[in-house]
Amino acid sequence: MKNSPLAGLKVIDFSRIIAGPLCTQQLADLGARVIKIEHPVTGDDGRSLSKAADDRGAFFQAYNRSKESIALDLTQQAAIDIVHQLLEGADILVENFRPGVMKRLGLDYETLSEKYPRLIYLSVSAYGQTGMMADRPGMDPVLQAEFGMMSMTGEPDGPPVRTPQSLIDTMTAMNATTAVLAAVLTRQQTGCGERIELSLMATAVSALGNLGLAYLNSGHVTRRAGNQHPDAAPVNLFRTATQPIYAALATQKLFVTFCKEVLRKPEWVEDARFATPAARSRNRQVFYTMIDEVMMEQPAEYWLERMRSLPSGAVRSIDEALDSPEVAEQELIMSVPDDSKETVRMFRLPMKFSRTQVTTPTSAPHLGEQGPAILAELGYGPAEIEQLIDRGVLRPYVRPENAE
Repeated sequence: MKNSPLAGLKVIDFSRIIAGPLCTQQLADLGARVIKIEHPVTGDDGRSLSKAADDRGAFFQAYNRSKESIALDLTQQAAIDIVHQLLEGADILVENFRPGVMKRLGLDYETLSEKYPRLIYLSVSAYGQTGMMADRPGMDPVLQAEFGMMSMTGEPDGPPVRTPQSLIDTMTAMNATTAVLAAVLTRQQTGCGERIELSLMATAVSALGNLGLAYLNSGHVTRRAGNQHPDAAPVNLFRTATQPIYAALATQKLFVTFCKEVLRKPEWVEDARFATPAARSRNRQVFYTMIDEVMMEQPAEYWLERMRSLPSGAVRSIDEALDSPEVAEQELIMSVPDDSKETVRMFRLPMKFSRTQVTTPTSAPHLGEQGPAILAELGYGPAEIEQLIDRGVLRPYVRPENAE
């Protein structure tokens, strides 16, 4: 879309899996043109991480919409030459290979910045570009384990537990997008590109937030507390006659409202065991048993209506959440045209602008789907493109004969 904020910017995307692809997808949503360079045999590793019949299952669709794919064998010089032609008009390069890979290809920042001084070059790694762990591969759940998150998740008497959603990858992508946009603004002032380094480790450490600072400044180590808050109450999962409800009522005001107006137990406000935040924290197990006894007398719907002004909600499965009327009302899910079926459902951008225009998304590309068209745009003729295909430099997408 011509009026989108990043319209006119071109991104060359070497990244795979989540952190890099989600960053470049966000740039595409804001109007940038994203050309995804993939391995000619496997493509982005995310293509194989779902059960779809083709190479664009839910995993790949989630992080690669609105992109173009070209499949190049980067071990051949002809493919590297094509990359340089793409970089001639590029603004941003994103890669998340292990440190050293891009240098071996002759595509490291030091080499490219001499030829393309306006290029913004983002490198995403697991543990940083240098240092004692730089050579190690890393995945989101491994970082959750290594940098404190898993130690705080799970029941107090149970083992550490990871979250199934890739939170570190997702937060790294958000940080990456922020960094790229900052570099774009800086380039408008200086005319110069720059190198951005970002790691899953740096994101994981910074994401510890207040819990991390509690240790750094007072030596307090947060332990597993299950669904409870280790220092505040009532914050917990409470049983009802039907489904459980989660409530986060940590402040004194919320506690008083909950006891008096919801549970109709005003005497609990004056009970010395619960009257202050510190007392509630010390006696929270007794308190939670008392709350459960009251709430199990009525179904969840009854309590949710009474707790409408308090931070609380029913525990839902993923299908219940996505099929809920409030998700539909807020138009958080959209349908995008797709060549393998009529439409594919995707999430909208979570933010809404009063003026800024975002792009209308397209479905994620097949492996190499736009490769020949991209080369034609660079000036390659049909015979030259066929020669590159014959030599294995380029892999084109061939539409199945039984495709509609």
